[in-house]
Amino acid sequence: MKKFLVILTFLTVFLGSVIRGQDKAGHGGETEHVAVRPDAIKWGPAPPGLPPGSQIAVLTGDPAKPGMAYVLRVKLPDGYKVPPHWHPSDENVTVLKGTLLVGKGEKLDPANMEKLPVGSFMRMPKTMRHSAMAKGETIIQFHGIGPFDINYVNPADDPRKKEDKK
Repeated sequence: MKKFLVILTFLTVFLGSVIRGQDKAGHGGETEHVAVRPDAIKWGPAPPGLPPGSQIAVLTGDPAKPGMAYVLRVKLPDGYKVPPHWHPSDENVTVLKGTLLVGKGEKLDPANMEKLPVGSFMRMPKTMRHSAMAKGETIIQFHGIGPFDINYVNPADDPRKKEDKK
């Protein structure tokens, strides 16, 4: 009986922590089902941290909010390039349209980039230096836990710095 009470106490404390923690991160605080059809996606200009020309749509969550789960899509025109950069959190990407080329390291080298066709998934661990290019119009879906941020290896590549000079 004593062993049963110890196990029951442990499970109560552990499961209570997990259930209460859902409100602190992710979708735990959401109470409604989220369904987004392709024709209902509201595309807008990407944030200033990305090179001009891409579009973004947040499907759920808030990529800027720490601890909040998010899902967003990014539409990239043919030839679009994101110079070498890194993120403070893991980057999870699924290719929905087109081809995403991904390179590892601190230099953008198209000859050594991996081609990810439609249906491919990629995960880059936080702080891993990488770059990306689009072949054909490309749509990718990101998911993760905020905040989503981008830090360029070469500060001169950061479009936010270029805007500051205007």
